[in-house]
Amino acid sequence: MGQNSRSWKMSLPCVQAEAEAVAVGDPLDNLPVLLAREIEGSRPPRWVIEAYLEREPTADDIDMFQRLAPSGAGQAPDVEWLAPADWLTISQAGLEPVSAGRFFVYTEAHVGAVPEEAIAFRIEAGRAFGTGQHETTTGCLLMLDRIRREGARFTEIADIGTGTGLLAFAALRLWPRASVVASDIDPIAIDVSRENAENNSIPLGARPGMVELVTAAGMAHRRLRQRAPYDLVIANILAGPLIDLAPVLSAALEPGGTLLLAGLLDHQADAVAAAYRRQGMRLAGSVVRGEWPTLRLVKRRRLRPVRSGQASRPGSPARGGPAEQW
Repeated sequence: MGQNSRSWKMSLPCVQAEAEAVAVGDPLDNLPVLLAREIEGSRPPRWVIEAYLEREPTADDIDMFQRLAPSGAGQAPDVEWLAPADWLTISQAGLEPVSAGRFFVYTEAHVGAVPEEAIAFRIEAGRAFGTGQHETTTGCLLMLDRIRREGARFTEIADIGTGTGLLAFAALRLWPRASVVASDIDPIAIDVSRENAENNSIPLGARPGMVELVTAAGMAHRRLRQRAPYDLVIANILAGPLIDLAPVLSAALEPGGTLLLAGLLDHQADAVAAAYRRQGMRLAGSVVRGEWPTLRLVKRRRLRPVRSGQASRPGSPARGGPAEQW
């Protein structure tokens, strides 16, 4: 929103499943800016859906908004007018830089604060999730930094639900010879990622050393399937969609490949990890920021079956039977 723009906000309590459906659903024409979030500090967790419009909501707008939260049984949303202001400038001024391992994420207001040795990204506050401020994004940056320091090497990387593109850019800076693809269900997020790539001198394209951007829900895009298998997949979404995507994300990984999952709360971690264990993944570590864990999982390798007529070595699996290598 620009200088002195007027806007209206609608908010409505919801259950977690409704919030997750909004987070992964297609944007609505009448309600172009939709957000779903957990109310900070609520115990037990409570959720809310918010819509922002540059005009006063009509009866049709309100009716459409109410349908997003059927648990409210027709409850009227809170509707408020937001006073004229340069909201983008205000929001950027309130965003302090984020330091996560060797990464430094900042807005234009903090250009002079960039450490000399940092891997720095300028990500402005705006229309997509993933400025680095949220604990889920920070946790992913810390995990990427950790596994790079441990000596991990990746050549085929996918960032599912990329938001601003930040995690895809971070992965490319750590593994500059890798081929990276970044996807998001929201075409606005892909536009924002493209802008951020230009601002941070990230080359876009399908060759090694570049980031390819695609609009897709989950792995539902021809390019995502063509480029598989991956040795690193990053998915910073929400717990429900992560569980639903367990079969396809796991299948897209090569044996021994790494999967980073974020967007889940600590009480959801066991259920998310269990969904991926059923797909042949094992938990290999985590980074916890407040109540938001980032999980690192690795796809188990399977030894080749012993061919017919070939003697089995002591301790090897029975003839023709594969064994899991941890």
